[in-house]
Amino acid sequence: MFEEGNVASSVFGWISIACWIVVYSPQIIENYQLESGEGLSLLFIYVWLLGDVCNLMGAVMAGLLPTVIILGVYYTLCDTTLLCQVYYYRWKRQTGRHVVPVHIPGEVSEETCLIADNRSADPSERPGPSVTRIFVRYLAAVSFISATGVAAYCISNWLPNDDTSPALPDTKLDWHVQLIGWTSATAYLGARLPQIVKNFKTRCEGLAPGLFVFSILGNMTYALSIIAASRDADYLIRNASWLAGSGLTIFLDILVLSQFFYYGFISGQRGWIDRVPA
Repeated sequence: MFEEGNVASSVFGWISIACWIVVYSPQIIENYQLESGEGLSLLFIYVWLLGDVCNLMGAVMAGLLPTVIILGVYYTLCDTTLLCQVYYYRWKRQTGRHVVPVHIPGEVSEETCLIADNRSADPSERPGPSVTRIFVRYLAAVSFISATGVAAYCISNWLPNDDTSPALPDTKLDWHVQLIGWTSATAYLGARLPQIVKNFKTRCEGLAPGLFVFSILGNMTYALSIIAASRDADYLIRNASWLAGSGLTIFLDILVLSQFFYYGFISGQRGWIDRVPA
């Protein structure tokens, strides 16, 4: 039974790592294509960065594997990349090197210019993938990432070094690590709130759903990897901050995805009505 728990924990852990490696890619690509990062709330990125920094500090203090620490550095660099994109494209607009983007519903200030000149000013005239096609696309991506995580686990078993599997948070109760862990969990939860509020104004324009799809899968498999390793009460208490940060964030990410699909559906309905002959 213990061996089965170890296998399940390792598989979930590798799938989680695979998700977190690609989680930022959809949004970075989206910002590059739109030449704008205004779909993201700056407060969302900054608070998420705080969570990643705390997570990195906790990994170092807990003495986790170098690969886990390297991943923490990678997350921090990706957060910084998103921030750089936002400020860089704002600088381009302010210096006149960027055509003024179109108006976004619910916003009247300069900050709301999300769409670059390569997209139509009328959302109903812009051809875009249907909600169903988007769902199928991300379902395929999630399946591929999950298969990659399973493959990584199998490869790690073939390697001579047994320490290549992802490590879980340290089971030793250290109040320094616990404090950082709860700070990180609070930051991850709090980061979603300003983004949810912003989405009501921008209708999720400029926001890549893949960021939250992979975040949901990554958090879910990470929490499962902890639970699968052991269900001992003391162990779960020691890792409560990581479980809370991963588990509760899933619900907020689902809310963000619900906003995306809701506004996508409304936009599609509006475009259909506009095309009906009088």
